[in-house]
Amino acid sequence: MTALPDYDDRIENLAVFHLKLPVRSVRKHGVGDVANTVDVVYAALVTRDGVTGWGEASPWAVFTGTAEANAAALDRYLRPVVVGRRLRDLPRIMADCDRAIAGNSEAKAALESAVLDCLGKRSGLPAYMLLGGLAQERIALSVSLADPDLGADLDLLNRLTEDGIGIVKVKTGFADHAFDLERLEAFKKARPDLDLRIDYNQGLAPFGALAKLRDVETFKPTFIEQPVKADQWQAMASLTAALDTPVLADESVFTLADLVKAMENRIANGVSIKIMKCGGLRAGQAIANTASAHGWGVYSGDMFETGLAHRAGLHMVAATPAFTLGCEFYQSRYYLRHDPVVEPLALEAGHLCVPQAPGLGATVDFEIVERFSVTRAGDDLPA
Repeated sequence: MTALPDYDDRIENLAVFHLKLPVRSVRKHGVGDVANTVDVVYAALVTRDGVTGWGEASPWAVFTGTAEANAAALDRYLRPVVVGRRLRDLPRIMADCDRAIAGNSEAKAALESAVLDCLGKRSGLPAYMLLGGLAQERIALSVSLADPDLGADLDLLNRLTEDGIGIVKVKTGFADHAFDLERLEAFKKARPDLDLRIDYNQGLAPFGALAKLRDVETFKPTFIEQPVKADQWQAMASLTAALDTPVLADESVFTLADLVKAMENRIANGVSIKIMKCGGLRAGQAIANTASAHGWGVYSGDMFETGLAHRAGLHMVAATPAFTLGCEFYQSRYYLRHDPVVEPLALEAGHLCVPQAPGLGATVDFEIVERFSVTRAGDDLPA
């Protein structure tokens, strides 16, 4: 057996930053609203010879968890697991993280992303090469429309048109059914060529849902995402069987085990995969490949993320041909007022271009991190 090169890739420090980042508008969802700020957690790993890798946890309290819990998970419970370990031991590190603390999938995604960022920078390879190689160089970008002010969303749609984006996902179920139909009609009238998707974020009650969804089907959406609550699997299965439009599971499927059960119960025809739900890029790949092997459509969703988590997700999608329905890594460009990542992702003809720089390909502006940090733990990094 050939020995690995003799260099010290041990992790020396872990710094954790809880940021509150201002956003551009109110957003309504079937499960809850977002306004004023979003909470994200940045994790920075530093190796003994000075390589720094960054990762992001972007929770949402009504969906996956809280920023406070994830910052504590990284600082108190995962720090002892990772400090002193070698980067090359990533699979064992992540298995030990699962044993050290239940849940907190966002913190684990941040940690794995930071290790991959370090490994890529050390080897000179973009992160997708560490995940199997490049399967897709450009990924179609989907942008969600969720402003209760219809005029504001139509203005955003005009900007998306100028940017060459042809996919939008309309958030429904946060108001009455008539308002949902009014919005869908307005968007289709403004852009008859739209690839339109619908996302209820669990906003429908099962009783009467089918009639409402049949109204929505007249707009010919590509899919309808998570119409009812995450645990209402029988209702999901009944709606999936009755509708002509494919149904995507989001809140109902966090893990590979969830997916297997969801397929057995036929609750959907596809799945939205988010690294914040499943706990990392490699876990997301496993879910995507399993779903695709069983004929399900695979979409890459996200939370309220900055450009750092967007890059992590984009590398996952780039290395995984099972993702065929595009991605929604749009918040850093269209929703956040400040992105701690210096360079915006390249956008060409409505598609995000996969970064080719080593690691995640992100340059973090530490001044922005400091400016918007509300708490920090561990060893700070130099500005």
